Amino acid sequence: MPICNDNQKNFPTEEDYPDLSKHNNWMSKCLTKEIYAKLRDKRTCNGITIDQCIQTGVDNPGHPFIMTVGATAGDEETYDVFADFFDPVIDKRHGGYAKDAKHKTDLNPEHLIGGDDLDGDYVLSSRVRTGRSIRGYCLPPSCTRAERRAVEKISTQALASLDGELAGKYYPLSCMTDEEQEKLIADHFLFDKPVSPLLTCAGMARDWPDARGIWHNDAKNFLIWVNEEDHLRVISMEKGGNMRAVFKRFCDGLNKVEEVIKSKGKDFMWNEHLGYVLTCPSNLGTGLRGGVHVKLPKLSEDPRFEDILDKLRLQKRGTGGVDTAATGGTFDISNSDRLGFSEVELVQFVIDGVKLMVQMEKKLEKKESIDDLIPTEKKK
Repeated sequence: MPICNDNQKNFPTEEDYPDLSKHNNWMSKCLTKEIYAKLRDKRTCNGITIDQCIQTGVDNPGHPFIMTVGATAGDEETYDVFADFFDPVIDKRHGGYAKDAKHKTDLNPEHLIGGDDLDGDYVLSSRVRTGRSIRGYCLPPSCTRAERRAVEKISTQALASLDGELAGKYYPLSCMTDEEQEKLIADHFLFDKPVSPLLTCAGMARDWPDARGIWHNDAKNFLIWVNEEDHLRVISMEKGGNMRAVFKRFCDGLNKVEEVIKSKGKDFMWNEHLGYVLTCPSNLGTGLRGGVHVKLPKLSEDPRFEDILDKLRLQKRGTGGVDTAATGGTFDISNSDRLGFSEVELVQFVIDGVKLMVQMEKKLEKKESIDDLIPTEKKK
């Protein structure tokens, strides 16, 4: 955790302004000396400072492949108290989002069109994930041990009430054997201790593994990570291309958990401007990443592939995650947006875009032209 003491106010703000001359992240692009001077001595109701918020971006000047944010929120009020800094970061990171914009939320799976017919010969697996923060507690970069344990208690009590296909069990990391942990990590069910400097410099790994764990249902297709980067990380997944079923389980589980949490007098952090409030500004809004592992060996060799993805509002990565290469032409394709679109809209982008790209792949296999299928405008 960065140290900000009461003696700081006795120094001119220009002597505290970080050296960002070699930085390449959104924090460094938006934090002017004037904004820093205006915000340095402010505090949220929980005592969070702008220096705490920017520390990970100061310590990590840039990333070789992607433009990182370089800032995290310490509590729900962070985005309001330090709006002069976070508003431009959010606007640039999300490709244009005005400070008076209203976010849309839609967790009704019945509003989805199709999604149960993605070709299983090409789509290997489907997954939808998001994060949630419990109101009244600081976020993982700044929470105390007691807050983290309270989040775990509230969450596990709510999850214990789930029944039917959502019924499951909670496994605290502190009680797992090394073998159990390794198996869950290998199966992509469990998060490991953060080692990325982006996370450790933000304070994510403090007191590890205290009050961290995983809950999953009996079928292991609905998972919730507790106290990783966010209070909760919610994941629905299964083999094959039935994204509709994955999204329905995702919505049903989220809605039921929220209902139970509300019955206990708690709530998730949400507002009409930012949607669901999460630790990293990149995940504001829906926090949703809906993705599939899909085989596109022919299409991925087409020089127009990157532009096709961009126009479909999709992004690609290797199946091993960020910065990994594709294996055998198989990619993890997901929505590129988080904020300004609803959950249904983002999953719809994935369904429609993947169906189109599989159609292209089939034509290329037959050595046919795909010129008539290439999108000419970006999806809206």
